[in-house]
Amino acid sequence: MAIAVDDPYVRFCTAVRDLCGLNLLQYRRGQMERRIRTFADRRGKNDLLSYLELLKTDEQELDDFLDRLTINVSQLWRNPEQWDVLGREIVPELAQAGKINAWSAGCSYGAEAYTLAAVCHGNAPKARISVVGWDIDRRMVHRARVGWFSDADARSAPRDELARWFARADGGWQADERLRATCRFEVHDLLTETPSGPAFDLVLCRNTVIYFTEDVRDALHARLAAHLRPGGFLLVGATERVADAPGCGLVPVRPFVYRKA
Repeated sequence: MAIAVDDPYVRFCTAVRDLCGLNLLQYRRGQMERRIRTFADRRGKNDLLSYLELLKTDEQELDDFLDRLTINVSQLWRNPEQWDVLGREIVPELAQAGKINAWSAGCSYGAEAYTLAAVCHGNAPKARISVVGWDIDRRMVHRARVGWFSDADARSAPRDELARWFARADGGWQADERLRATCRFEVHDLLTETPSGPAFDLVLCRNTVIYFTEDVRDALHARLAAHLRPGGFLLVGATERVADAPGCGLVPVRPFVYRKA
């Protein structure tokens, strides 16, 4: 279906893409447009194009807008059942090769990446572990590099594991040196950029694609699978699935786990 370029929403999204590189047209319109109009209303702007002018002229407003708009809901050991499966079944298998090269795709402020590093080190202590986290939001990447998390971020974490890998600091939890040495964080757009280097043994992309259109979601899953080595694993969100797993060269192992054929 052709996009109506005179549509105010389309004009707004196109201008935001030019301003900061975030393509809102790849997100489901209904929920995204409602959120944007709510932001505009709170600033006393009753139409998208007048709000757009504010974003163009007020750098702090643009920063605040992106902070509210970008989905940055995460926590350490989010969805504990997934981490249990990862630690008991997947990590020990991958560790037989002596290393685990993992990608946290859409890492937000790093909770997933640091949890992944902790689970890998805890269940494969002799393996060489490398975790790279990608996010489009530069502020979240900066925060991830610090490796500090609030008590709210740690609410799902097993207490013994939290104490093993994180230290109390400034009223929250600071990732220890081993985890920080394992993880690196980079600003990238999952929808337009692809990683360089060797294929990954493990890719996590959880609770991210639910905001995308179906076409964008399916293309992203195919791209993620293309960067897995044969025998590697892709983990999606607990309530998500890969629509065309065979077309991506993936075999379902569990509802949220796929193996590269």
